[in-house]
Amino acid sequence: MPKPRTTAVARRAARRQPAGRIANAAAEEIRYSVHPGVTMVQKWIAELPAKTGRSLPQWIRHIKGSGPADERACRQWLKSEYGLGTNSAWWLVERSLGNDLGLADENAEAYLAACPSYVSALYAGERLPLRPIHDELIRLVLELGEVRVCPCRTIVPIYRRHVFAQIKPVSSKRISLGLALGDEPFTARLVDTGGRAKRDRITHRVSLAALADIDLQVKRWLKEAYFRDA
Repeated sequence: MPKPRTTAVARRAARRQPAGRIANAAAEEIRYSVHPGVTMVQKWIAELPAKTGRSLPQWIRHIKGSGPADERACRQWLKSEYGLGTNSAWWLVERSLGNDLGLADENAEAYLAACPSYVSALYAGERLPLRPIHDELIRLVLELGEVRVCPCRTIVPIYRRHVFAQIKPVSSKRISLGLALGDEPFTARLVDTGGRAKRDRITHRVSLAALADIDLQVKRWLKEAYFRDA
């Protein structure tokens, strides 16, 4: 995968901005990386007919025509009725009923081309005032070292070896910054995501409603999540 970096133009533009901001032109020039799910999904789609007897379009038609409308119930239905594994059931339901990742065509080139629009859509309309918070978080993670910024339709995950942070606007008023902090104690501000119980990497989250919320404490947590994934 290409090493994520900002271009020289982006770095110069970033230095010219007031603290806590990245110019729109600089933000648009961020080098995004291919989401790890894209390669996995490409392989999975190619093997689907031989392993299950149906292609992806055939499964989608079948699920929409015969499966439960509830995503959780539909996953269980696929596993019990057709013997599908957890990952296959999850991915089929995502593509039939939701597709949280929103990976463009399950194709690396198409995905990378879509990344800027994924981010723009996250901050459209009432959420636009949150964009400077997002841009500042991206600036900070790019300063940490070799990271991969891999936007999806609903979140922006950030990887080192594994995902260590994710940015998600949860309303028009705030961004949720999820962090892989393992056994770091929870506080009134750094709250439990339920990740430990679910064995999910993102274990903690902090709410950000203004640039001033990205203080020394948040920067320390972000850096700690990065170094935990060394």
